[in-house]
Formats: sequence, C-alpha cells, structure tokens
Amino acid sequence: MTDPSYRGQILVFTTPLIGNYGVPINKTPVDSKDVGVILESERIQCSAVIVADVAEKFSHYTAVESLASWCKRFGVPGITGVDTRAITTLLRDQGTTLGRVAIGEEASSPPPNPADYWDPTTENLVAQVSTKAPFVLNPSGDVKIAVLDFGAKANILRSLVRRGASVTVLPWNYDFYSVRDQFDGLFLSNGPGDPNHCMEAALNLRKTLQEWDRPVFGICMGHQVIGMAAGLDAYRMTFGNRGHNQPVLALASSGSIKAGRVYVTSQNHQYALKLQDPFPGGWEPFFINCNDSSVEGIKSTADSGKKVWGVQFHPESAGGPLDTIEMFTDFLTECRAHRLTVGNVEKDVRSTAQVIPTFARENPKRVAVTA
Repeated sequence: MTDPSYRGQILVFTTPLIGNYGVPINKTPVDSKDVGVILESERIQCSAVIVADVAEKFSHYTAVESLASWCKRFGVPGITGVDTRAITTLLRDQGTTLGRVAIGEEASSPPPNPADYWDPTTENLVAQVSTKAPFVLNPSGDVKIAVLDFGAKANILRSLVRRGASVTVLPWNYDFYSVRDQFDGLFLSNGPGDPNHCMEAALNLRKTLQEWDRPVFGICMGHQVIGMAAGLDAYRMTFGNRGHNQPVLALASSGSIKAGRVYVTSQNHQYALKLQDPFPGGWEPFFINCNDSSVEGIKSTADSGKKVWGVQFHPESAGGPLDTIEMFTDFLTECRAHRLTVGNVEKDVRSTAQVIPTFARENPKRVAVTA
C-alpha cells in the first residue's frame, strides 16, 4: 500500500483476513542502516483498498493503529465484506480494469459511462511521487551512487545504504549527465504508470550510456527507461505480472546470476519491454518470464565495454523471495572496482606530477615543458 508503484491503483487483496497485524509508527533513524521510514514510503500510495474481511483488532507488538484508521488518516477509501474471489476471477479473465468503489444506493445505480472513469495511465504518475529536490543518505559511504527516483521503494535505498553506499536521490528528470563524474554508479528506481511518460529521462540517459563507462542498474520502471534509452519499445500488458512467485529464466551470466537457472522473483508491473530481433547493438536479453515469455531483464553485452543491467522484478523485495538480492552487491562491487581503478590512475598521475618538478631541478637541460 505504501509502494509508490501502486499510485493510482485500487488494490484487491485475495487473502481473506487483512489488517490483523496493524500499522506501526512509520519512522526510523536516517543513518548507515536505515532511511527514515519502516514502510516503503511516508504515506499510503494506492487509491483504494478492497478486502474480504478487515480485522478491527490488531495484535503485532509494534502496531499503533488499525488498517481502517490508517486509511482514514490518509483519506484513502476502503471497503470490506466483498467477495474478492469473484473480483479476482473477473480480473484474470479480462485483465487490469478501470473501476470504482461504491456503497449503498450508489452501488445499485447504473455504472458510469466508460469515458467517465479516471484512467491513471493518462497521467505522469512518476512526476507525482518522485522527490522534488535532491537529498543525500549516508554521506560517509565509501562509494557514491546516484538514484534517479521514479517512485523508489524505501527498501531499494535501504539496500544500497546498508551495503555501505552514499546515496544521492535525484528527481526523475534530473540532468544526471551534467553531474555524472561526481558518482561511481547510477541506479534507476521503480515507479508507477506508463514508462512512455518518462521519455525525457530516457533521452537524458541515452547520452549518459553512450559517453559514461561506470555501472548502471535499473529496476522495474528504471529497467524500462534503460530499455527505451537503448532503442527498445515499451508496451502495456493485458494482465501484468504481480506477486511474489514469478519465475524468470536467466539467459546470460553476470555476477551472482548464472545463465540457465530459474529464479523466483517479486514483481509489480503493467508494462514491459518488447522482445525484438535483432536486439539493439551492444545489448542482449538478460531474463525472460517463464510464464508468458515477457522480457524480465536486459544487459549490455561483454564487447560493448559497458556495465549496465536492468531487471523488471524487485531483487530487494523483503516480503518475498530473495533469490536475486545479491544483484545489489554485484552492482556495488562493480562500482567499487571502477572507483579503485580510477583512484589508482589519479594516484599515478599525481605521483608523476610530483616527480617532474624534482627531476627538472636536478636535470634542467633535459626537461622541456609545453603548454
């Protein structure tokens, strides 16, 4: 409910009883271990909640309020006593559907005309949830990572911070190219809605990918933006892939990922990249969904000289499988390796600069200086 990727959506929970844990105080320290919130953002992001049976009493020792009071506090409508199995069957038959929550007399009245429904895909939802100004987490980290925020889950930032990174979070359409050399790597986050609304970010990224040789990693929306920057098209899926049990087949090896292995992943996406043949030069498919054969990841080829990966799933999803969590470690390992290489080159340059004046004093006739 707090994941910004659910912005504008009505969530239908298939678990019969919802809310028995309750809701905790959603604040934590901002330090090298955490990012300020316990949940995925500071507020409820979805538009409405539908459950079969809501628990009025909560029992978790950290809870301070019920699901109902939490929704009321943020002005998010909810409805209970509904056969969510019937709704699920409907959605499985016809795909993601525009809808509304109605009770009492309104529920028995004729439905609105199709044109009267609000369609969230027509709006740039990313611009609504992205940070409006840059901010830094864990500034003392040993490797500097920039995050383009398309609606980043807190656990993405937490996964970077807890692995020792200094994280600078930037607005979704920030001109990263102009500050690229301040960072050791670039991360593109998840986000809601239609990726085609983020073409500005894709075009900005294209120049970075062409001229920057440092690691780049994207998740979900970030993966789609990388794909569009590479020349691929994004399309709207009929059903989308959601849940904690989506199997994906690795088509290539990279770091902890081994080609030929099936990984169980957490996903929440309505859009995907088109699989095309031939693939854009310098790029190759990384993962494919075992259920519907949709593209679940792309990566730069070995001969491209780049270190770029994008995955449609969520490696960091703490509520689901952790088969691919080490991709965060892989990314930061590449960033640290590049930082070490650059640091050694700069050190050699400084050493040379220090030697030349001494050598010139000792051998004034053997040194020529040109401007």
